[in-house]
Amino acid sequence: MNPPKVDNSQNDLFQSRLSSQLNPKHEMVILSKMIDWDSIEKEFSSFYDGDNSKGGKPPKPVRLMTGLLLLQHLHSLSDDQVVRGFVENPYWQFFCGYDFLQWEFPIDPSSLTRFRGRIGADAMNKILSLTINASIKSEAVKVKDLEKVIVDSTVMPKNISFPTDSKLYNKARENLVKLSKKHGIELRQNYNLVAKRLSVQIGRYLHARQMKRAKKAMKKLKVILGRVARDVERKIKLSLNSNQLEKIFATKLIQAKRLLSQQRTDKKKLYSLHEPDVDCISKGKARVRYEFGCKVSLTTTNTIFNL
Repeated sequence: MNPPKVDNSQNDLFQSRLSSQLNPKHEMVILSKMIDWDSIEKEFSSFYDGDNSKGGKPPKPVRLMTGLLLLQHLHSLSDDQVVRGFVENPYWQFFCGYDFLQWEFPIDPSSLTRFRGRIGADAMNKILSLTINASIKSEAVKVKDLEKVIVDSTVMPKNISFPTDSKLYNKARENLVKLSKKHGIELRQNYNLVAKRLSVQIGRYLHARQMKRAKKAMKKLKVILGRVARDVERKIKLSLNSNQLEKIFATKLIQAKRLLSQQRTDKKKLYSLHEPDVDCISKGKARVRYEFGCKVSLTTTNTIFNL
């Protein structure tokens, strides 16, 4: 069953149209005119092609569902909050395609969850790109400003270690040992007990400011990581399914080699094994000189934001 369109063709004797009462210079009115709703309804109606024979309650209009999702992301609201805000805000109702004031909830908040699951991630990205396309049309943002986007997640606490920290050496060794055990590779030695004892000793040496002993213990952990990595590589080459194992161990072995080769003065250092894209960002703050976040460059802006 295909979704219907919002019908504003027939006049209501007891109500005036919202288009004749709302401020035409309001941002929601202007934004609603910049979005090509017809193409969205035509494209998203294909998600309902297989529902014609199922019967049941007819689906809600595509413009209503799409408009609510846009309002939700514009104002950072939950499903329940955006549905309640629709009833209270006539500008939101006009943005969702209604030209007469609505007094009841248009949908159950759970319908937004089902709609997101129906259309999938690709269609959700298109919905979110509508606001960017509208900002380009209104000349609020220039295309050249979107060619490179820097995402700084420094406000979120990160599990970051110093690039030559012993915790990274031990963690990389543990990852290789666990992965080897999972895929049936018998290592010559896993160094679990030795590495655990060294980690405890390093913590005590650093607490006591015994830096020479701490560096010596760190060097042992680094040597152990190199032994395990080389042992894994040898066992993979001797295995019958070496091609498959090389793909499985590729990420972990690359991380181990980066840890073994990187120096304190290097620029592209590995700070975290679970978030390898984290960079050290100089913020120039008096309290915290350096913070950690991710830098992402988007060079295909036109293909991403064009529907």
